[in-house]
Amino acid sequence: MSENKIQFLLNNERKVIENCDPNMTVLNYLREELSRKGTKEGCASGDCGACTAVLAEVVQSANSQTTEHLSYQSINTCITFLSALHGKQLVTVEDLQQGNKLHSVQQAMVDCHGSQCGFCTPGFVMSLFSLKKNLAQAKFSDATDNSPDVDLDKDIEHGLAGNLCRCTGYRSITEAAKQACNNDDVDQFEHEQAATIAQLKLIAQQQDTVELHNNGKSLYLPYTLDKLAQLVEQYPKAKLLAGGTDLALSVTQGMAQIQTMISMSNVRELAQINQTAKTLSIGAMVSYQQSHQLLSQYYPEFGQMLYRLGSTQVRNSGTLGGNVGNASPIGDTPPVLIALGARLVLRKGERTREISVEDYFVDYKVTQLESGEFIERIEIPKANSNKHLKVFKISKRLDDDISTVLACFYIKFTNKKVAEITIAFGGMAGIPKRAFACEQALMGREPSEQNIAVAMTALAKDFSPMSDVRASSEYRLQVAKNLVRKCFYELEQTHAATRIETFEVDTLDVRGVTHA
Repeated sequence: MSENKIQFLLNNERKVIENCDPNMTVLNYLREELSRKGTKEGCASGDCGACTAVLAEVVQSANSQTTEHLSYQSINTCITFLSALHGKQLVTVEDLQQGNKLHSVQQAMVDCHGSQCGFCTPGFVMSLFSLKKNLAQAKFSDATDNSPDVDLDKDIEHGLAGNLCRCTGYRSITEAAKQACNNDDVDQFEHEQAATIAQLKLIAQQQDTVELHNNGKSLYLPYTLDKLAQLVEQYPKAKLLAGGTDLALSVTQGMAQIQTMISMSNVRELAQINQTAKTLSIGAMVSYQQSHQLLSQYYPEFGQMLYRLGSTQVRNSGTLGGNVGNASPIGDTPPVLIALGARLVLRKGERTREISVEDYFVDYKVTQLESGEFIERIEIPKANSNKHLKVFKISKRLDDDISTVLACFYIKFTNKKVAEITIAFGGMAGIPKRAFACEQALMGREPSEQNIAVAMTALAKDFSPMSDVRASSEYRLQVAKNLVRKCFYELEQTHAATRIETFEVDTLDVRGVTHA
């Protein structure tokens, strides 16, 4: 068995990938190479969840320095490259049933009539499987660290936000989720956890760079930061692969063929989160989901926005570093990072340098990265108790949608006047960008109605937004102006309910309506 090939567990069977196209997605591998047809293709863009499967990996238990457990994460296999499988356990819908007995999440879908046409059902089942596993682990942790009880309705809503039912049967699916998550049965995966961990740790002992070559295309998966730096210098035109939630679209939607990819997923140094007295240091491979708890602790509005970034599947795979690195003008995190004064640590060979997130962006898809250089980590200043952060995401859907406009305001008041202010927008220009004229209109002034109106007008000096399928230029500019007013209204009326997510809406009734 080649030691430098992709190795993973398909349920409990050890698999080695040697001759596949590095551009192949996990979905196509399952369907075309393994004839596992339960995982469906609906959109090939990570939007509908029909392709959902689950990856499990070994992590250290939060309440013990010596014990380990399996962490289960739902993924969109349609936008996940094969490299993501290395060293993990892949679980598909075919693996859940044990003998003649359905898994509890499958049985709940039957009992609650949660399966309509059946096309989307496997994806829902796998999302519920991951949700149930994570809630069970959270309950185990809560028993020892006195964490507050989970909000099951909210967890179900987030857990299923990335799954589309074409038959609009959400009420029955949600009822199935409640039944499954309240069932404390022990399944075969828990019984076999120790054996699974042992097999995955055997794969993890491999320290050689994993390689996959096919038809002139190559994939490299280094294990160390030094080896990564060496490969990026050696192949400066290679595509760097983090979560792949954006890069994969160039293949599945744009029909591109990536000649050389370097995956960062095995480099443990890039998956670390560290803190100093003044700084949060987040590695480039830390996922949105992993960074959410920390960022919510210091910046609740940042955390709230992260829970609207994509779906659970996307947040499990996508990374903060990748969201900055791909230089999209509609990336959700760069405007917030700019407003907070975050900095990037860039690595080239053995040399590192720092640059502000604001200065990283030059023009549309053009950055300050040198050839052979990559983002190592993001340094975010810890929250200042005297400053206020406001983050607004405008999109057509509450969950799992691309921003039309994203606005971020970071403000300090002294004697009721604006003493410090940073305003950054996404979706308003070819890059995430500061609103300098708007800032100057407010600096040193009280946020009176008249001064706010002047600041709103000043935005036209900062931006000339484009029109596209999501919104017209006029709409974007008007929305941006309105968000300036909304920011100061929320700062003054601290208890006012101004956002849809703050209203106590019976989401089950709203989403459970079935039209004849």
